[in-house]
Amino acid sequence: MLRYLPFLLILALWIYAFIDCLNTPEEEVRHLPKVAWVIIVLLFGEVLIGPVAWLVAGKNRPALAGAGGGSPAGRRQEWVAPDDNPEFLKSLREDNKKDEELLKDWEADLRRREEELRRKNNEGSGDTNE
Repeated sequence: MLRYLPFLLILALWIYAFIDCLNTPEEEVRHLPKVAWVIIVLLFGEVLIGPVAWLVAGKNRPALAGAGGGSPAGRRQEWVAPDDNPEFLKSLREDNKKDEELLKDWEADLRRREEELRRKNNEGSGDTNE
């Protein structure tokens, strides 16, 4: 089993580099066109030259968090959790307006029906006591 480990590691690196190359936007690819990098990764994957070249020189890597980085303006927008995103919260409020109006209508209808029942009970109990 141990003799297959190097082959599996090479295959895993090859697959990772290939998928990473395919998923990388064109504006983040350095030095060569994206199609050229895909061909290099595929052709030289078995000897690790293609995947290592892609990982080292082919893609703009973001700076480490502690390296004073931050992404440059105009790049990808960072993902924001829904509860921290004001636009998402605003869309929820707008979507829920109809539900709130329906709930208010139901509450008003319930109050009206309860009042009718009270009146009927008062009328019925008043008739039997006389």
